[in-house]
Amino acid sequence: MPVRADRLPRTAAGSGTAGRGGARGAEGAPAPDSTGFAGPASLGDPAPPPGLVVVGRFEQPAGYRVNRPRGADSWLFTWTTGGHGRLRQGGVEVRAAAGDLVVLAPGVPHRYGTEPGTGHWQFWWAHCQARPAWPSWLRPYEAGDGTYVVTPTPAGLHTRVAAAFGRMLADARWTGTDAPPAAASPDGQIAVAHGSAARELALCSLEEVVLLTTTTARSPAPSPGHDARIRRARALIDADPGAPHTVRSLAEGVALSPSRFAHLFTQQLGQSPMRALREARLRHAARLLESTDLPVERVAAASGFASPFHFSRLFRARYGMPPGAYRTGGLRPSMGRAIGCGGVPGR
Repeated sequence: MPVRADRLPRTAAGSGTAGRGGARGAEGAPAPDSTGFAGPASLGDPAPPPGLVVVGRFEQPAGYRVNRPRGADSWLFTWTTGGHGRLRQGGVEVRAAAGDLVVLAPGVPHRYGTEPGTGHWQFWWAHCQARPAWPSWLRPYEAGDGTYVVTPTPAGLHTRVAAAFGRMLADARWTGTDAPPAAASPDGQIAVAHGSAARELALCSLEEVVLLTTTTARSPAPSPGHDARIRRARALIDADPGAPHTVRSLAEGVALSPSRFAHLFTQQLGQSPMRALREARLRHAARLLESTDLPVERVAAASGFASPFHFSRLFRARYGMPPGAYRTGGLRPSMGRAIGCGGVPGR
């Protein structure tokens, strides 16, 4: 039997239980800890099953909390429009304000709710499986433990992002006949997409949100402990991933010996220079596949891969499908990729 929005527990859709003084209000729920969140529970609040696309918008009062000691099986996207929320995933804690997109990857214990000491938290949220390109778009904003904080998004985009969430809510209700329903007052509403068309339309709107925010938000400031020369080397890679970079050429570009450069780069960024270069080239290739009609061989060459076969093997390992399938998995550029619509049918 398909799951209907009106049969989902409010906590399953991300609403939690609002209460006075930070209590969750559930039977046997423990008192809040010193951070304002309730302590661990044996099971915690449920989350939507991994195959669903679920979206909603809430304005929650003080005391609202959701606690999932085992995390969720799907990605959780939150976009704050008013008040303040606090989200904790693993060992990372984030305070969300208006215009902040906070994304929690699956499989990590998390809890979230209205910021203690504030009156309310107004936000859009969505549970779904991430499309292949999204993790690479989000990666510059990773705060650790599968937490991504995309901020600040320019104020001029807030209305468009909110409108994209509104379309997602309306499109998720589409039955596949006639026109999708018009967006209505969304407060407190939950929509679960049924059917591949409704799911894909809803995911297209969420992809627009991810693309707009990750493209326009300022990249996080580098850690004060990172060597300026390593930051410059990373900037060289990101600026032109298709260039014939080597450890030696990058080291020379920042006035370090190759061995010293490779050691510092790996120590400070957690991956070798060549691994970082490969990841940057694969992200660049994915963007070319999404936005151009270049043959796969040309995409490989433009992204710095000498062998199309080697490129295809690496791309498949990274994105779970060969380049050709990645390109044909969504709409063609002329049919909507410019606004961020490019997922895999049936995801």
